[in-house]
Amino acid sequence: MKIGVAGSVGLDHLMTYSGKFTDSLVAGSLEKVSLSFLVDSLDVRRGGCAANIAFGMGVLGLNPILIAAVGKDWADYDAWLSRHGVDTSHALVSTTLHTAHFVVTTDQELNQIASFFPGAMSEARNIELSPIMQKVGRLDMMVISPDDPEAMLRHSEVCRQQGIAFAADPSQQMARMSGEEIKLLIDGAAYLFLNEYELALAMQKTGWTDREILERVKYRVVTLGSHGAKVESAAGEFVQVGCPQEKSKTDPTGVGDSFRSGFIAGLAWGLSHERCAQLGALIATYVIETLGTQEYRFTNTEFIARFAEAYGQAAADEIAPHLQ
Repeated sequence: MKIGVAGSVGLDHLMTYSGKFTDSLVAGSLEKVSLSFLVDSLDVRRGGCAANIAFGMGVLGLNPILIAAVGKDWADYDAWLSRHGVDTSHALVSTTLHTAHFVVTTDQELNQIASFFPGAMSEARNIELSPIMQKVGRLDMMVISPDDPEAMLRHSEVCRQQGIAFAADPSQQMARMSGEEIKLLIDGAAYLFLNEYELALAMQKTGWTDREILERVKYRVVTLGSHGAKVESAAGEFVQVGCPQEKSKTDPTGVGDSFRSGFIAGLAWGLSHERCAQLGALIATYVIETLGTQEYRFTNTEFIARFAEAYGQAAADEIAPHLQ
């Protein structure tokens, strides 16, 4: 299965705060917030939604095609992703801008305050899918993760015009996009990925009801934090899976991206939605146990054993042949 992954590539600046953000918020004064936090640590790691998703698919043995705008400082990151199974040969490299930067502080309750500087990502609107497909062949699926909004809308339009199945993942760009832009992005998607808050925000911004959003896509995948994820369709399909027990809660950054990588890998392997969601949940669990979105490691044997522990031996036997 030939899968393109469009979206952001960036560097994550990860900081931890030993207190709770909520202790510094004053009820009735939230319209004039002026806060600073003394953080305990700072780590700079590779990140970006498209890169995180593509990396996860790569370590599972797929060869996703990264479709992204990257900075003039791309060489090291390029080598890293290529070494982990990602086809980076079609990335648009900026001649003037640096790779995007994501700055996030996480408190002891795993709440996060974050900022994102797009940098070279703003040039993603210059990427055309047709020339890429002339080189690699027609895509079987296109993943449209957070990116320059114009690029996201263009990619979804091309997919609809050419009959290419696409997964819409507005995620962090939901707050930036208008209701009409969100409608244009998700309409006709084979899969729509959201968390619970993003679903509520989509309903608020578009004016569509929960049911109307569901009817606009083939399948909707909603992540539920520590409660796992659910897959549903207007035709009546409903699947919900839980999360494996984590060994630690180190950092939640990139958990949603990693869930998508496992889910889409399951689709590429022809597995059921239940197995896809379970794959996504296990990859997400590895990420929450690790500082950095692409720092997790596992052997195939270890992964299958942990999958069996969480979901049963029969479930593990279904995914095992794809990891051999």
